[in-house]
Amino acid sequence: MGETARAKNYQYYGYAKATNAHTSQYDMVAFQNTTSCGTATAVSLPCMFSSMTREEYEPRRARAQDTLIDVLDHGGINLLWLDNDSGCKGVCDRVKHINIDLNSDPQLCDGHYCYDQVLLNELDKALATPVEHDTMIVLHIIGSHGPTYYLRYPDEHRKFTPDCQRSDIQNCLDEELINTYDNTILYSDYIISQVIQRLQAQQTVADTALVYVSDHGESLGESGMYLHGAPYSIAPSEQIEIPLLSWISPQFSQENGIDLDCLKHQAASGTYSHDNLFSSLLGLMNVQSDVYKVQLDIFAQCRTSIENK
Repeated sequence: MGETARAKNYQYYGYAKATNAHTSQYDMVAFQNTTSCGTATAVSLPCMFSSMTREEYEPRRARAQDTLIDVLDHGGINLLWLDNDSGCKGVCDRVKHINIDLNSDPQLCDGHYCYDQVLLNELDKALATPVEHDTMIVLHIIGSHGPTYYLRYPDEHRKFTPDCQRSDIQNCLDEELINTYDNTILYSDYIISQVIQRLQAQQTVADTALVYVSDHGESLGESGMYLHGAPYSIAPSEQIEIPLLSWISPQFSQENGIDLDCLKHQAASGTYSHDNLFSSLLGLMNVQSDVYKVQLDIFAQCRTSIENK
């Protein structure tokens, strides 16, 4: 689960800079034209994990219903939510979840924030446990959370320079601000690549796959706007157009009948949103439920054999 990542600065969506240098060596699928449910985490996270679409979404109704995490739990999926951001906003309250202690690692944390690499340490612990059931692990990264973008990546990942080493980003030069933000995207890409490496190492005991999506985008001075949280009706594209990526191992693809060539073609030509997440993950985890909607499952049309659900 990404934070404040906008599609505009992703190499996969035509950006000129190599912001996806780490994952480009893997067989990634980038879903084009993807939009968020909201322009802030507090709205987008509960919305994307609810069974409602953005147009239907109503916070009070959502709080009274099962989230995607709850439905997966009812379906017998082993669940773990690892959080290095601002919490799961109620989405994961009824399953095992760990909020990273901001003093837990002196090399990765400063008492206020931790680099997302700290999540890899927790993931390693989880993956060291023998796999006995189908499992979904959510890594909620701090990603590109502003305005202190420069605190989101270690010096060794400071590739794009000059960058902006300050929080009053409106006083940065445009090039500095963009470079700083791009460094956060590149570092998040590194984290994703490290997760994929760990999933590949699990292939002897489990078929593995990864889905990455951001909660919303970000304004970086376009039309005088910074950060995010604009009312959706007037929000600029930078705040609502987001990355949606997947990596599916050959073993997972074969076991679940997913045609990757079909998926790549569909991803390149379709239009997607947070509305797709609920049913797509239910379908990916083979959980049957009355709340599943095949028309919103981004993998359904590329399954070589689909049972009616």
